[in-house]
Amino acid sequence: MTDIILKAENISKQYRLGTVGTGTISHDLNRWWHKVRGKEDPFLKIGEVNDRSTKAESDYVWALQDINFEVKRGEVLGIIGKNGAGKSTLLKILSRVTSPTTGEIKTKGRIASLLEVGTGFHPEMTGRENIYLNGAILGMTKNEIHSKIDEIISFSGCERYIDTPVKRYSSGMTVRLAFAVAAHLEPDILVIDEVLAVGDAEFQKKAIGKMQDISKGEGRTVLFVSHNMDSIMRLCTRAILMKNGHIIKSGKVSHVIDTYLSTEFGATSSKVWKNKNGNDIVKLLSVKAHDQAFEMIDNFKITQKIGVTVTYEVIDSGHKIHSALNFFNSSGVNIFDSHENNTILYHEKKQSGIYEATVWIYENIFSEGVIVVGVALVTHDPFKVHFHERDAIAFNVVEDLKNSPTRGDYVGSLPGVIRPNLKWESHKMKKND
Repeated sequence: MTDIILKAENISKQYRLGTVGTGTISHDLNRWWHKVRGKEDPFLKIGEVNDRSTKAESDYVWALQDINFEVKRGEVLGIIGKNGAGKSTLLKILSRVTSPTTGEIKTKGRIASLLEVGTGFHPEMTGRENIYLNGAILGMTKNEIHSKIDEIISFSGCERYIDTPVKRYSSGMTVRLAFAVAAHLEPDILVIDEVLAVGDAEFQKKAIGKMQDISKGEGRTVLFVSHNMDSIMRLCTRAILMKNGHIIKSGKVSHVIDTYLSTEFGATSSKVWKNKNGNDIVKLLSVKAHDQAFEMIDNFKITQKIGVTVTYEVIDSGHKIHSALNFFNSSGVNIFDSHENNTILYHEKKQSGIYEATVWIYENIFSEGVIVVGVALVTHDPFKVHFHERDAIAFNVVEDLKNSPTRGDYVGSLPGVIRPNLKWESHKMKKND
């Protein structure tokens, strides 16, 4: 237990929709009366799950409910989930910005947080003055801040504007300076929300590198919220998945991301469109993933051949129309695309009617994990996209420990976007060789 730097015990957070507090004097008095008698707050017994997509039936909502986890010193914990899952509320509680309705946060050491663009910055003060202000808030002495200020300014890339009021900074400049302050003033725990997405690609790369240095080189702890699965995969040593204010999975980063994507897309291997599926030239009817018997399944073994069938209706005759598929892994990496360009009908102008095209993906191509499939309908006379959906269907590719030729006798986790069964040749060399 000595290396546990942060512990959340039974954290819950309740809000009353549309108002502050309980909303009425009678409710406030009722709550106070229960409290002075040592009884439970009566309003903790009511409230709905925090599902933003459903109509409210109660004035109370649980943004978080029964959250429990531990974070070790030097660990980088990724927190993922859909918008409204409770990620930012959790970080605000961990950062002491707000207090939990129930439960307790136990920490060892100083916490620095970067939750929103400009958090903790005074717009009328210069960048330099805000560095000292933030450092003081974190408990640093003036001499400690002064010893780091040149490094902070250099890292932020805002040196030319460091003596300009922050209210004149762009959002990108503001987040650069805020991250530089939070990362360089040596907090024991660094809490980062999605704000890094505001920065450009160069800064995001620099920021992720700095967080890796903080955790690996300096042994400090990072809590990182992001919708960028590639950043979570590269940076984090462990992850938790949140949904409707609950933690539904915790553990290895790749497994948590796969669960998130399976939940996000329903891991559904088929989809049928009824509207908004094209135009007056062509409409997409369905797309499905299936085995060689054309049976739809959600989990394919690495050693299985996978078929994807696209069904579409040509409305206006006389166009060279074909379908196209995009295949992505759980990090959003585009593994490959495939167009319906080697069929007999590819070069023909299609007449009105319903068409079906199937592509076969050979066994031992995909690596283990969630595969997300995008689908498009295009014409190539001239080229024009008539329909495209980035995340149409998804399916799982699972390990085949007994039969996989790409694994051999190795039983550990295998990295990589793809796992093709390549041909190897070996021989014993002669001494003279």
